[in-house]
Amino acid sequence: MTDNRLRYTATERNRDPILEMLRPILPAQGLVLEIASGSGEHIVHFAQALRGLQFQPSDPDLKALDSIAAWAKHESVTNVLPPALIDASTDAWPFEKADAIVCINMIHISPWTATIGLLRNASRLLPKGGALYLYGPYRQSGVETAASNESFDQSLKSRNPLWGLRNVEDVAELAATRGFSAPEITPMPANNLSVIFRRV
Repeated sequence: MTDNRLRYTATERNRDPILEMLRPILPAQGLVLEIASGSGEHIVHFAQALRGLQFQPSDPDLKALDSIAAWAKHESVTNVLPPALIDASTDAWPFEKADAIVCINMIHISPWTATIGLLRNASRLLPKGGALYLYGPYRQSGVETAASNESFDQSLKSRNPLWGLRNVEDVAELAATRGFSAPEITPMPANNLSVIFRRV
């Protein structure tokens, strides 16, 4: 039988630090929407640890959707819903609300239009005080970008000129226009950041 599960080594390294960031900001109950779930390894790990929540994965790639479903089945998690096909840049998100939104390692591996769409839809779906959690590598004003991140940025742009590390201040400025608070920024392992916005 074919195993559709994708595996990313970075997920094993960062899933627990991310989980510890999520514990205090996610509600005890409700629906957590993940945009760009990729392999599904993150969301299944979070669902196992946070049983009171329902998790809604999504991705624009069909292979990723197959992987998400396969991981959920393999780990026998009952609080991960069937994955949804979502292009973050569009408004065709088949949801009316979410209690929190998580987006890991998407903003630098997508056109800026995906970030615009993410914030526009998050503003529509989240309640007042609802958290939007972003994770990944960013440029940050007044902070020297790590050499590994500079190399990663060049690699991304060589693959697609619309990709690349974003300035966290640009994301925050866009978020403010969509009704979000100033971000809470926490350095994470491997030169990544956790960036938390709240709907105001």
